[in-house]
Amino acid sequence: MPLGTGRLIAAAGVAALTLIGSPATASEREAARVYSLSGAFLAARTADSDNDLEAAIAYYRRALSFDPDNQAVQQSLLLGLISNGEFDKALPYAEKLKEAPDVERFSRLALGVDAIRKGDYANAEHLLKLTLESDLDRLITGIMTAWAKLGGGDASGALAHVDNMSGPEWYNIFVAYHRALIAEQGGDAATARAAYESASTNVSAGAAAPDAYLRLMEAYAGFLARQGDDAAALAVLDRADEFASGRLTIEVLRAQIEAGTEIEPLVPDPAAGAAEALLNLATALNRSGGESFVRLYLQYALALRPENDAILIQLAGVAEQQRDAETAIMHYQQLPETSPMKPVAELQLGLNLADLERYPEAERHLKSSIESDKNDMRGYLALGGVYARQENYAAAAELYDEAVSRLEEPTQADWNIFYQRGIALERLKRWEEAEPNFRRALELFPDQPQVLNYLGYSWVDMNTNLEEGMEMIRRAVELRPSDGYIVDSLGWAHYRLGQFDEAVKELERAVGLMPADPVLNDHLGDAYWRVGRKLEATFQWRHALALDPDDAVRSEAQRKLAEGMKPFEQRAEAEAEEAEVETAASGIVPLPEGARPAPAEPNVETVSVNENVHVVAPGQSLWSIAADVLGDGNRYPEILDLNPSLQGDPGRIVPGQQLVVPPSN
Repeated sequence: MPLGTGRLIAAAGVAALTLIGSPATASEREAARVYSLSGAFLAARTADSDNDLEAAIAYYRRALSFDPDNQAVQQSLLLGLISNGEFDKALPYAEKLKEAPDVERFSRLALGVDAIRKGDYANAEHLLKLTLESDLDRLITGIMTAWAKLGGGDASGALAHVDNMSGPEWYNIFVAYHRALIAEQGGDAATARAAYESASTNVSAGAAAPDAYLRLMEAYAGFLARQGDDAAALAVLDRADEFASGRLTIEVLRAQIEAGTEIEPLVPDPAAGAAEALLNLATALNRSGGESFVRLYLQYALALRPENDAILIQLAGVAEQQRDAETAIMHYQQLPETSPMKPVAELQLGLNLADLERYPEAERHLKSSIESDKNDMRGYLALGGVYARQENYAAAAELYDEAVSRLEEPTQADWNIFYQRGIALERLKRWEEAEPNFRRALELFPDQPQVLNYLGYSWVDMNTNLEEGMEMIRRAVELRPSDGYIVDSLGWAHYRLGQFDEAVKELERAVGLMPADPVLNDHLGDAYWRVGRKLEATFQWRHALALDPDDAVRSEAQRKLAEGMKPFEQRAEAEAEEAEVETAASGIVPLPEGARPAPAEPNVETVSVNENVHVVAPGQSLWSIAADVLGDGNRYPEILDLNPSLQGDPGRIVPGQQLVVPPSN
């Protein structure tokens, strides 16, 4: 969603200034056509749920034109403006709401952030006192208050404030980290070193907030380097690598220390300290979802440190999670050229261009990144991924050949180059070349679940190395039990082997993990059909169609809904004929006839699939559906009985819902 100017809508009673003569955005023009408070508010909430902040802001402003003192709308507008990066425009609403207890956790925090960035630390301390506080609020305001005290010249008071903070066990890593930062900023090197060391040894707490822990390790190593203890600083970075290897900022910091470069503090002043607290909490929260909430705290942090690369990277990541490629690109472009994260940001920018299907731009951008560092494998992986999205596997394979040629001694970190080259070659039907790449990837990274899954399933699908292939897939599931795609592979492998009961069990679990994936739902429908649960099969195929599948899945699901499925023996014969056509290109030797007996098709009656599922239309009731479909409205209890999801309540139906209905006669 592109970010707009967020102009105020000219309307009587709106308690804010409007830029006279400025052109209205498309969102504002649409909002101006809404003529009631309820209509504007509902439109705003809908836009909010779609992550269209520009439209949400316009509609909230329109709602305020009908009821300027409505605190609920003011709060929503406040949060929308901050989340959209329009922090200064949010401040008038924050001022209006600073005495409202239900809103102050956001309004007073905004005003506190503004006071800290202006150096008004005494006022910041006052503003950060809340009437109602959750554990999270108390942690944020507590740490930020300590930084405000330091900014006001009270270093001992700042440390004492942090020392007096108490809360749940998950507080520990954040409080300990900021205690060390505050001691360092306050000039107490001995206390800082002891605090850093104590916090760095609490690895279990770090596992709960890994980003904060790794930031702590970077800050500690930088502190030691500035103290002249380079050996201790590098030892801290070694411990960080043991915790999570391959972190770019750790690698850059190590190189700087080894080169004798002067290391700047990670947190140079109180405003940066307050921003760090917000960043740490936001990244910790982002591990459990809640992207809108995370983005809000990151924007508070960005108001304090507008060009901070860590904050911008996190904001871009949140935008990517919300499938907002335009906003992600904007944040990546804002990274300073001097940032060690800039090369990674450029790669992500290229991938987001591909998400927008701006493929020529994406390819040019990523080729430029590769030219700037031909030994950085990440560039090859990014460009190869863009080729794969366009199904240009020949270009991808050629690119990966170039990447492999630059690997003098491949390490575990290079497994993905061989894995991706294997995929490209497999898609090109060059299995004899593909298989060694998968094996090489597993030599470099023996228990890599993606490679285990891909190679294992490929063998099963080709009816070769069946025992080893199934064991690989099972091992992948053990390693990634919550990965719906890998669990789907296990289920589909059972299906391909004719083990339909086992297939249903695993595919149901896969769909439970990823209910919105059309392919997984389509697979489950096939498995249901094979075990005789044909009514449920048609439901799954219809559900797959409702999830916007690609053309291949769509056409196949539509065919199955119209015709049902062939007996398994006929399907196997059809696939064998197709395989004969492709054998020369693939290099696969077909199995002797009868090498795998086709399992018997369950002895069940064929169901007329188009007569047993009804999609609820707007305005329909269960009685009217029974009248229209069954010819008698009094038969609605039969529909209730066939649809347990209604829980016996006719009022639970909604437009677009799919209902199983009994035969009409």
